[in-house]
Amino acid sequence: MRINLSKNNISIRKKPHSDAITIFAQNFYSMKFTLEKTDPQSQARAGLLETDHGRIETPIFMPVGTAATVKGVHQHEVDKDIRAQIILGNTYHLYLRPKMPVLEEAGGIHKFMNWNKPILTDSGGFQVYSLSETRKITEEGVRFKSHIDGSFHFFSPEYAMDVQRIIGGDIIMAFDECTPYPCDYHYAKRSMHMTHRWLKRCCEHFDNTPDKYGYKQTLFPIVQGSTYKDLRKQSAEAIASFEREGNAIGGLSVGEPADEMYAMTEVVTAVLPKDKPRYLMGVGTPSNILENIALGIDMFDCVMPTRNARNGMLFTSEGTINIKNKKWERDFSTIDPNGTSYVDSFYSKAYLRHLFAAKELLGKQIATIHNLAFYMWLVEESRKRIIDGTFYDWKEQMVKKLSIRL
Repeated sequence: MRINLSKNNISIRKKPHSDAITIFAQNFYSMKFTLEKTDPQSQARAGLLETDHGRIETPIFMPVGTAATVKGVHQHEVDKDIRAQIILGNTYHLYLRPKMPVLEEAGGIHKFMNWNKPILTDSGGFQVYSLSETRKITEEGVRFKSHIDGSFHFFSPEYAMDVQRIIGGDIIMAFDECTPYPCDYHYAKRSMHMTHRWLKRCCEHFDNTPDKYGYKQTLFPIVQGSTYKDLRKQSAEAIASFEREGNAIGGLSVGEPADEMYAMTEVVTAVLPKDKPRYLMGVGTPSNILENIALGIDMFDCVMPTRNARNGMLFTSEGTINIKNKKWERDFSTIDPNGTSYVDSFYSKAYLRHLFAAKELLGKQIATIHNLAFYMWLVEESRKRIIDGTFYDWKEQMVKKLSIRL
């Protein structure tokens, strides 16, 4: 139930899954998503997501800035050269370091790192999942051991909301349990239902706490269900019933074959509302991104472009380069003649190979900038192709090219 009292800029809303009626500010749900165009040959979509820190054209890739930094790259390069429209921060890592008092005193993550565009924070659930030897999950939440100093901490769904309020991301994620792969059906089912119960607690707590820094934050719930189609469908229906401003798909890209990932995405996107953005967490390779765009995904994040860059792997529109290989030792051509970053035309392959061979930090930085710029080009080009109606055929050609080792 919703009653608008526009004169007082107040709305009264009965929250989903609750008998309570709460009074909110009129712009409580402030993030706006506009679906601009759909591809005639696939489920691909072009949209516009608007937050208090700026607009985001979708489909979009979000560089991962785990500890308030995209590893090895200055903010001005992420903004002006890579042209990122939104970046991702990690709740678990920021909670442990620099810790909440520092971020609160700074005025939130944007001011702390001097980034004026949107930021999304994950809930820390995936990182806690990766600490399988040092954490304990109960209905109340998760007790885990810090990888930094061995101290113990406890995250409940409510506390995860409080921490993300202090961090100050524009989009924050519900606290969920990410199941491993492979995963027993009964465990996946129990975990999914607990994630739904945790989501109810997240929503109730988030909806009854104020925005902290003078701009609106948005909460996305997360679909779980491992690689079981019936669980994924059930979870998507439950998540959609909460009627949040956007929805995420978690628990994929954890070791399952790509075909299973695509099958799960297809099941979920068929259920989630079309008028809200869909975020596929932790995905993936350039081919994964293209295939999932075709299945109706709008938002992506992954450490692959940065992590692979630091190991000398470059993604290009013509295939993949291992810059450490001897074949590039005397190749004085530019890194990527089709690249969009200044590093692509400024440095040669031979020079970049030399930097890696000499273990110079600049090599990792150049490769990181290149890969992130390529990922941004990939989603920008996808958007253009969706709008002009040529996405599907272009995607099919690109997927073949991306599998080539140069």
